[in-house]
Amino acid sequence: MRFEIMRLDDASGRPVDSTVVDAASVNGIVQQAAAIGQRLWIRPAETPAS
Repeated sequence: MRFEIMRLDDASGRPVDSTVVDAASVNGIVQQAAAIGQRLWIRPAETPAS
């Protein structure tokens, strides 16, 4: 499964940038963000219809 991770602006809470990663990468990204106090929004990435 793939997830879209958006970094949120500290002041407004609006998404600043985003990346799509596989499930195995999510934990590392969350831990890095937590270490510096960064806010994230994580949701399942949309997959194209097959």
